[in-house]
Amino acid sequence: MTTPAPLRVVSVSLGSSTRDKTVTATFLGREVTISREGTDGDMPRAIARIGELDGTVDAIGLGGIDLYLIAAGKKYVIKDALKMANAAKKTPVVDGSGLKHTLERRTLHLLQERGLLDFRGKKVLLTSAVDRFGMAETLPELGAETIFGDMIFALGIPIPIRKLSTLKTVAALLLPIITSVPFEWIYPTGEKQEKTVTKYGKYFDWADIIAGDWHFVRRYMPERLDGKTILTNTTTDKDVALMRERGAALLVSTTPEFDGRSFGTNVMEGVIVALRGSRPENMQPQDYLDTLEQLGWAPRVVKLQE
Repeated sequence: MTTPAPLRVVSVSLGSSTRDKTVTATFLGREVTISREGTDGDMPRAIARIGELDGTVDAIGLGGIDLYLIAAGKKYVIKDALKMANAAKKTPVVDGSGLKHTLERRTLHLLQERGLLDFRGKKVLLTSAVDRFGMAETLPELGAETIFGDMIFALGIPIPIRKLSTLKTVAALLLPIITSVPFEWIYPTGEKQEKTVTKYGKYFDWADIIAGDWHFVRRYMPERLDGKTILTNTTTDKDVALMRERGAALLVSTTPEFDGRSFGTNVMEGVIVALRGSRPENMQPQDYLDTLEQLGWAPRVVKLQE
């Protein structure tokens, strides 16, 4: 029997190049090399790199940026991300949104069903809901009291959104504008991902669980996170050490760990698309769920304190 050719998935990120990583793993009998390449917030450099990779790899992930923000079933395209995606003419390009709306819903239910993390009655700060609308819808379903931090963290307006219905209304009003402005205005890119600005501490203090994009969490987290649970991904060994140093009790990652690193959803969505030999526009939610079932991916739970 002929051994299937190895697959290669590369995430081209607007984030810091200090977070770059390459690992090789086997999924469903296929060897897959996974790489993350940061461009330090340099958009032209990211576009050029995607063009270089086009046709030479099996999937390209957009890191540090979303192609789509989704609210109440409607997709809004981020114009800067579309420029990046359009640099590839042959290779499938993914941003992780397909996986966020399947894997992350599934992960929250698994955590509760298996007694790993009970959301009932817990206070959850979700840094950005339009980035993770599947998580935003699932948290209240599981009994969590949730603050959606989109106004706070993306726009710098300290107004917490506490109801999903309010979030949907705000998203419908603001997303057409937000998706048109330079992405760096609303999200930390490049060296900003390595610097912390201590702001919005009262919302972190209020929460039992801090959920969502790690770069928003890291950018604004307070000096102390004593007893907090961090529900995120895209974490490095250095990030885990930082959480531990600040007193966080538990880290839960929605994507699996490889050599001390949990990659972003864009990378892992790239793995699934490459394994299936498909394109994201042809993938349905059930396709992701079926492949996740075959892969047997489970949440990563790390106790951070003795």
